[in-house]
Amino acid sequence: MEALALERKAEQNRELRERLAQLKKERNAIILAHYYQRDEIQEVADFRGDSFLLAQKAAQTDAEVIVFCGVHFMGESAKILAPNKTVLIPDERAGCPMADMVNVDGLRKVKAQYPNAKVVTYINSSAEIKAETDICCTSSNAVKVINSVDADEIIWVPDKNLGNYVQQHTDKKMIIWEGYCNTHDMLTVKDVVEMKAKYPEAQFVVHPECRPEVVEMGDFVGSTTAILDYCKQSDCKQFIVGTEDGTGYQLRLDSPDKEFYFATKFLVCPNMKVNNLKKLVKCLETMQPQVYVPPAVADKARASLERMLQVK
Repeated sequence: MEALALERKAEQNRELRERLAQLKKERNAIILAHYYQRDEIQEVADFRGDSFLLAQKAAQTDAEVIVFCGVHFMGESAKILAPNKTVLIPDERAGCPMADMVNVDGLRKVKAQYPNAKVVTYINSSAEIKAETDICCTSSNAVKVINSVDADEIIWVPDKNLGNYVQQHTDKKMIIWEGYCNTHDMLTVKDVVEMKAKYPEAQFVVHPECRPEVVEMGDFVGSTTAILDYCKQSDCKQFIVGTEDGTGYQLRLDSPDKEFYFATKFLVCPNMKVNNLKKLVKCLETMQPQVYVPPAVADKARASLERMLQVK
């Protein structure tokens, strides 16, 4: 029975992929997928990447329709950078708890307390927060962005763990918001110690969204893309991975001869996994749900994103 179910699933996915190819051509659409998406989504994407790469692709594409397979704030960023494009997301329920941890009123109060500070916002945030921001950043370029800002004080939102990491690489005073990524914050020192005992030859690669005491244990610390690049280029053959388990798709693709063990089974973002192949096809068939950002908000938010894209 199990073999038959798998066979049916494979046939269904084949039919969905064929329908998707047809719809992409009809709609002049491009599919962008974050590294944390399900394998079946990453397999059909035109571009896989982290928030930074996908923001660049959204800004540069000639396609008329952008299907953003990620969470809602990512679709918003694509719409902000490509306002004349139609931006779809397979499931509008794909939110981000960390992005919800900061609100406009709260941020404005902090800005009033520190009038000389500039606001640097992690791209994992809503369009409304980006509109209150001087410049955005991703985990890939956070340190470069902070050090590029012409101010001695930085209001950092919303991720305290990434903020703590960045603070170690700048002389600027950082006022750090108390948000965090639910998924990365689950990883504990105990988890890593147990995995290191189980795989003593493995290197521990970790995302700076994890807790500071966990990040300190890393043999390599970096963004999702940096972790992928490091593992691909390293001579090491075993890795304990301290980031979302969707990265396993690209890790195995890049290095089929290496072994990857996720530091805990809980490194799964339920919001990222809401999207699937069936929903992806349906959103192109119906051209819904579309991402909408009010023009006044988009104009302000665009400036903060474009400043980020200009940082080299």
